[in-house]
Amino acid sequence: MSATQKILVVVTSINEFEDVGYRTGLWLGELTHFWDELAQAGYHLDIVSPLGGMVPIDPESLIMAEMGAAMGLKGDLHRHYEDRGFMNRLKTTGKIADADVARYDAIYLTGGHGAMFDFPESAALAELVVAFYSAEKFVTAVCHGPAGLLRVKLPDGRYLIDGRKVTGFSWREEVAIKRDNAVPFSLEDELRKRGGDYSAAVLPFVGHVVVDDHLITGQNPASARGVGVALVKRLGRRLPA
Repeated sequence: MSATQKILVVVTSINEFEDVGYRTGLWLGELTHFWDELAQAGYHLDIVSPLGGMVPIDPESLIMAEMGAAMGLKGDLHRHYEDRGFMNRLKTTGKIADADVARYDAIYLTGGHGAMFDFPESAALAELVVAFYSAEKFVTAVCHGPAGLLRVKLPDGRYLIDGRKVTGFSWREEVAIKRDNAVPFSLEDELRKRGGDYSAAVLPFVGHVVVDDHLITGQNPASARGVGVALVKRLGRRLPA
């Protein structure tokens, strides 16, 4: 059973790639799909970012959602996008450095390519993640969100992901969307270099969720809901029928 019934969500503050002209930011569906699962199970979610304040949204995350809606897929992302109250949360995020681990049961690192730039550089995020893990609270991440795990070390000096099963956006997927020359590194390679037992779905862009003790990671946007489902189950709260 949950102790606080609250989840801390971390999103990027970066709105563009450093070396090319592409816009980027939060991949909105990776927030909303996870959000729906946790909110439905009775959890309250707070959003923080490295800089606080306004969160940029990757425009392609909205385009892809629109395409999905045209094909008859669920349009829950746009339900949130049209919700003034929900979108106000993305205008007024708190700062990572001000977050209090004691108030939350888990932390969730969302993706979007922006996370590749500011998550690995944030000492405050690394400290927050290790505090959650050391307190035996859940650390969860999806797509490019696992970039926030790369600099996280345990008190004994080992990387948190060393020897842990983990996933994240694959290099095959990066190449497929033609961002291989725009990203600062291969997330897949860097997870492996830190001892992560990396795995990916056989086909790109198919949902893939990996659970290893208190660490839950998802490979791509299609995995965000699955990360939420896995977290709810492990927090001991039953999903509504």
